[in-house]
Amino acid sequence: METRKLTPAEKTALAALLDDTSPVVRQSLLAHFIQLGDEARAFLQEAARSPALPAADSAIWFLRELRFSDPVAEFRGFIQSLNYELETGALLLSRTTNPGLDVTAVCAQLDAFAARARKLMPKAATMRAQCRVLNRVLFEEFGLRGNRDHYADPRNSFLDQVLERRLGIPISLSVIYLLVAQRVGLELEPVGVPGHFLVGGYEPEGPFFVDAFNGGTLLEPEDVLARIRALNRTPQLADLAPTPVREVLCRMCRNLANHYAAAADAAHAKLFAGFVAEFEATHERHASP
Repeated sequence: METRKLTPAEKTALAALLDDTSPVVRQSLLAHFIQLGDEARAFLQEAARSPALPAADSAIWFLRELRFSDPVAEFRGFIQSLNYELETGALLLSRTTNPGLDVTAVCAQLDAFAARARKLMPKAATMRAQCRVLNRVLFEEFGLRGNRDHYADPRNSFLDQVLERRLGIPISLSVIYLLVAQRVGLELEPVGVPGHFLVGGYEPEGPFFVDAFNGGTLLEPEDVLARIRALNRTPQLADLAPTPVREVLCRMCRNLANHYAAAADAAHAKLFAGFVAEFEATHERHASP
């Protein structure tokens, strides 16, 4: 296997070929990257962080084919893609610190929650009645709960760790609630109110909210607004509106940056602060007229 370094000219030439979807070109590149070994890994990881989205996506494809996984680059590519899907994003986020994450096992656990809920779900149940079933399954039977004693523990923010330890913070528990609800056909929304995170149910007769951190307590709009006032903030109706998936994942990263900083883990704090900046820059770049 070659040990030489790629020259700048060679890197430029290879980068120009990354987006070529011709099967012949792709197979030739794969063979070449195999010969290059670690040098190919470094080149592809650098390309995966490129702001040029097609090249980044192609680099990630080659990394996967070659089993050169770079979860940080993959999550950055996800951020830049603007194709935000909650489950995918949350799992990619977990892989940034746990590259060996068994994604299949995490999804299987969520499937098991949903299967149990379906068995208990009454026919023609209202959204609130379905949420009460989810509460029973998630918080009573499976024992998910808010980690009040060690709220700032970074493990509270990663889906796999929350499922393993049964401990989380409002946003991670809400994400799990939403993913299980989605599996049973219950259309709920993430709601990032100031100082807390909830799950929203928007029925024709009016919205209600689920506090996953507090065992699935069902709240009326007035309850949520009162909580905001208790923070000496003036509540707005927009506080009760669904939060875009982009903002959910960005908020998870912001939490992690703060929690790692509190734990004096500067490297991880910088990593997740970088993700926050990437979310914000990507949004600003594409929101500009």
